[in-house]
Amino acid sequence: MLIREATAEDWPAIWPFFHTIVAAGETFTFPLDLDVEQGRGWWLLDAPNRTVVAVDEATGAVLGSAKMNRNHQGNGSHIASASYMVDPAHSGRGVGRALAEYTLDWARESGYRAMQFNAVVAANERAVQLYRSLGFDVIGTLPEGFRHPELGYVGLHIMHRAL
Repeated sequence: MLIREATAEDWPAIWPFFHTIVAAGETFTFPLDLDVEQGRGWWLLDAPNRTVVAVDEATGAVLGSAKMNRNHQGNGSHIASASYMVDPAHSGRGVGRALAEYTLDWARESGYRAMQFNAVVAANERAVQLYRSLGFDVIGTLPEGFRHPELGYVGLHIMHRAL
């Protein structure tokens, strides 16, 4: 697997799984009805922020993507954040872990002191377990902060890790 900078030419490969994941309404606080152009604006970030894709080196298929950015402005600009999406057809192959490790390295090399995730759906157990295995802690939970389409109102974690 190769992780590289995403380009506008990658968007047609990202959009199908981005749209599926967002429209499902189970893991992101994004509007459920984003169209292709709105989605592009939410996901493909301009420098100094960054968006990358994980690509199967043999086939060139986009397996997943991550966006990484400054979490806060001004005197809080030393805290990074990131978001991840893995094509469901490629889940369970370590793509999410590779993307998360990549973003942690990026944040560290970019001089950030910590990474914070603002909205990790508590019911997204695979993500919570992955982030914990990478050294993140839940530092707070907004009770009923997320309306899950099947589970109803569930907690929304804030997770943090020093770099």
